Amino acid sequence: MKFIDLRSDTVTKPTAAMRRAMADAEVGDDVYGEDPTVNRLQERAAELFGKEAALFVPSGTMGNQICVKLHTHPGTEIIVEERSHIFNYEMGTAAAFSGVTCRPVRGEDGLLNWDLIAGSIHLSAPYYVTPTSLVALENSHNMAGGTVLPLSVMDDICDRAHALGLPTHLDGARIFNAALALDTTVAEIAKPFDSVMFCLSKGLGAPVGSIIVGTKDFIKKAVSVRKMLGGGMRQVGVLAAAGMLALEDSPKLLAEDHANAKRLAEGLAELRGVKIDPERVQTNIAIFDIAATGMTTAQMAAELKARGVLANGINPREMRMVTHYDVNRDDIDQTLLATQNIIQG
Repeated sequence: MKFIDLRSDTVTKPTAAMRRAMADAEVGDDVYGEDPTVNRLQERAAELFGKEAALFVPSGTMGNQICVKLHTHPGTEIIVEERSHIFNYEMGTAAAFSGVTCRPVRGEDGLLNWDLIAGSIHLSAPYYVTPTSLVALENSHNMAGGTVLPLSVMDDICDRAHALGLPTHLDGARIFNAALALDTTVAEIAKPFDSVMFCLSKGLGAPVGSIIVGTKDFIKKAVSVRKMLGGGMRQVGVLAAAGMLALEDSPKLLAEDHANAKRLAEGLAELRGVKIDPERVQTNIAIFDIAATGMTTAQMAAELKARGVLANGINPREMRMVTHYDVNRDDIDQTLLATQNIIQG
């Protein structure tokens, strides 16, 4: 059976062009800084993001945690949104590796603003209160349904944090989706942040890899932390070659993913017992409540799988579906039909 896979945009397969590029890639030892394909990818990423330098890393989690390590020191805490990836899905690495804790703040649809953040910042508090060392945002916000922080809000948060001497980091795993939704460039989103991590292996379709961008000094230090985490890769140009195509060619395909997610949300909203507001679906992620159907998400996922659709629940009542370039409009219509048939019994 051929499955329509909506579990995540991490399930994308590398394109034929990526596979050819990987086979033909010029390589060298990246630990020595001698892999020409990696070097070109890093230079291009820095250029696109308007930053001084960039570093290719194996995963988004590693990229985020390198940045956490460099911006903080043990015994401090970082401000994050309550449903953020750094807080929920990175295995407590901030505490285990950097010696810092997270201060989660609940945002509206996952979106923070300075008024929400300000009350959780501790700088001149009594000695027994954990001091703040970093503000970390996520855009687009995965577990809030792909919601997008406006430029003005990000600029305001970064300006106010910097005025207090606090660095800012952006988990931009899906920053190209955010840029499309905001009708802007990734450079404009990245501009106020001291560091940004973005993934090549989600909607952009590369098989492996993420990139962090920042100042030359920051990235020089990041190389050492990457090595500490076991991320010193050798002839990794075979992966960077796919990453280069993901960086240059894949962003133009994201509009279709967004349109498919909107179509999915509109169709789901018409089904009995399903709760979703299509107007809140801004990118390629749809999260919807099925509690009123009388089914758990585990039951729904099993029924969908039996009909050739893969999707995950994020808790007992909410399902998440993520569109990507391996899912087309016909797949969306089939998914809606399958869901309707399940609910109608």
